[in-house]
Amino acid sequence: MSSFKITPVILSGGGGTRLWPLSRPDKPKQFLPLASELTMLQATAARTGDRARYAPALIVANRAHADEIEAQLAAIGSAPRAILLEPAARNTAAAIALAALSVEPDDVLLVMPSDHVIEKVDALHEAVAAGVPYAAEGWLVTFGITPTHAETGYGYIRLAEPLDAHVHRVERFIEKPLRPAAEAMLADGGYAWNGGIFLFKASVMIEALEEFAPQILEQTRLSLAQAERSGLRVMPQADAFAGCPSESIDYAVMEKAPRVAVVPVDLGWSDVGSWDALYELGPRDAAGNLSQGVVRLVETANCLVRSEGPRVSMLGVSDLIVIATGDEIMILPRGQSQEVKRLSGA
Repeated sequence: MSSFKITPVILSGGGGTRLWPLSRPDKPKQFLPLASELTMLQATAARTGDRARYAPALIVANRAHADEIEAQLAAIGSAPRAILLEPAARNTAAAIALAALSVEPDDVLLVMPSDHVIEKVDALHEAVAAGVPYAAEGWLVTFGITPTHAETGYGYIRLAEPLDAHVHRVERFIEKPLRPAAEAMLADGGYAWNGGIFLFKASVMIEALEEFAPQILEQTRLSLAQAERSGLRVMPQADAFAGCPSESIDYAVMEKAPRVAVVPVDLGWSDVGSWDALYELGPRDAAGNLSQGVVRLVETANCLVRSEGPRVSMLGVSDLIVIATGDEIMILPRGQSQEVKRLSGA
């Protein structure tokens, strides 16, 4: 690892609608302890807590969540560099533009979503170290997650020729595929999942935005020039920020830039994008049940059961997802949790 410190950028603007009824607009999934005792935001911040390697993080989030973010980070003793509070959701390109414009041009930024699980944190640090020389030389670096199955819910990265033993040039990005294409990519072996983690110099990202997404750069720059500031909070001007096109960083920049590198890595990664994904993370009991809260299971197998209040008692059933909160109880077959939006109205 180089002697300079990398600045983490934690993107925390997601709504987490697929994990309804626990995840809701006022407290989406990144603020919930879904996969450990820490909330997902806290776990993300803790990954880059080593001050020998990483500078304090920039948090980019929804303005409505400012108090929650400050409280959760204070609870684990993590002091961010700043909290950039978006007045409206404008996808990841605008969020990353805000971060790149808020640091020195030569700063190297590590962008991470706040709502992903990474079980192999040491592997993340090693992958970042492998990517740093390329980021310093002007490459936009992404991290390709080693696929474990033919997943249709993720984008993919096609690896081109190796640049060294750990890093490849990116041949192309691929949108979420149909199952036959996902199975073919898994069999081929030259593909990785796109986990949405990036490493780059701020100036290089700004130059790429200038070339490929100039309106996003112009509007975010204008919104920051007129921003209100209070303590750690930076509140971009709403009308200027609203003028940003809502585009992902992949579409706006990464798919178009000429010097994009990928570090393939096995991170034990999940985007926890559904209740089924959370079930796969475990740990499960001998009957295959994953339960949290006050739960009583008799002759019940392969279920995900979580209660935030009332006791849930189940007898003689299998392969169900049961989520109970103070004002909602959701029951559906395991394997169909992507259909939650039909219940939540999201």
